[in-house]
Amino acid sequence: MSAAVTFGVAPAGAIPKKTVLYRLWAVVFCVLGLMYARLAEGIAGSAASGLSSGPWFELAYRSVLLFLLLVGFWAMGFVFQRQRTPLKSMGLVRRATARREFSVGAAFGWGAMVVCVLPMALFGGITLTFWTRPRQFGLLAIDLAVLLLAALVEEIAFRGYPFQRLIEAIGPVMATLVMSAAFGVVHLANPDSTMASTLVTMLAGWLLSLAYLRTRALWVPWGLHFAWNASMGVLFGLPVSGLRMFSPVISANAHGPVWLTGDGYGPEGSLITAAVTLISLGVLTWVTRDYAFEYAQPVIIPGGIPVDIDAAAKRQHEEAMASPAEVSAPKLVQILPASGPPPAPGESAASIPDLPSESRPQAFEPSSGS
Repeated sequence: MSAAVTFGVAPAGAIPKKTVLYRLWAVVFCVLGLMYARLAEGIAGSAASGLSSGPWFELAYRSVLLFLLLVGFWAMGFVFQRQRTPLKSMGLVRRATARREFSVGAAFGWGAMVVCVLPMALFGGITLTFWTRPRQFGLLAIDLAVLLLAALVEEIAFRGYPFQRLIEAIGPVMATLVMSAAFGVVHLANPDSTMASTLVTMLAGWLLSLAYLRTRALWVPWGLHFAWNASMGVLFGLPVSGLRMFSPVISANAHGPVWLTGDGYGPEGSLITAAVTLISLGVLTWVTRDYAFEYAQPVIIPGGIPVDIDAAAKRQHEEAMASPAEVSAPKLVQILPASGPPPAPGESAASIPDLPSESRPQAFEPSSGS
């Protein structure tokens, strides 16, 4: 079966230009997405209050919120952007490397948090308390599920539909700065938040946005976000963004200056974490180099002259396989003067009346090298 393939640069007008109106609409859709996320939080809280209480409340709340965000952003992408696969466009791409990407992000988040906590233990000190009643291990399983859902919820809200619309409006760099600032401001409502904790949270937003941009999927940022929080709260027993509800088995109190420990907000309020996050930007760029090469390359738009690849290859093959006898000899091409009459049938060029030398017909034989 022959196939026509197009090569070259797309003609003018083939790629829709991002006009000012297009960018303004993209900003509107981003704002609508963020407003819907806030509305979904209130609905999910009310629904979870009626469904459960106690340690199950957070799990029910995060589950309902995740459902609302997926349905709402799916509908927005399908209706407003005419997306055929809104969840895939949102970053929830089903591909062979998805599990490995999540694992890479989780390993990176765990390693980064270890580097943040280690100076606290060496130069300040950490007092650990262990709770070993059977009920605590049941709470541990619930807390891990809550952290897993909470990380996905925040990634969909801040690196999903709204973030992608903002990229269309102002580009990936400015979109990262704006959305990371919003990510930090939202966490100002957490207990014991400070300006330092807000700065660190913004830097963490940069890191998570970079993870999405390098892979064009949410698997790496989701794994990184989950392992970062789980290591901080479940493994080390420290506050997670000012919340102490995720340490059922190991509870820790850090000792030392606020710039080292983050005080009641936890490691995310520490200047050590700010430095580690900045360094992590470069490390993550190197770690995700293969994913960036495979998934983050610009889309090539076909354009130019259609070429029948199969027919051209067949003709080239036939010419290469032909014997010398089958190759036709070059034909003589006679160039007649523009003013002279052509010879009659059966009449040779010699019977043409004498003409000036510059007007004489010349016989041209193509050279074999041209």
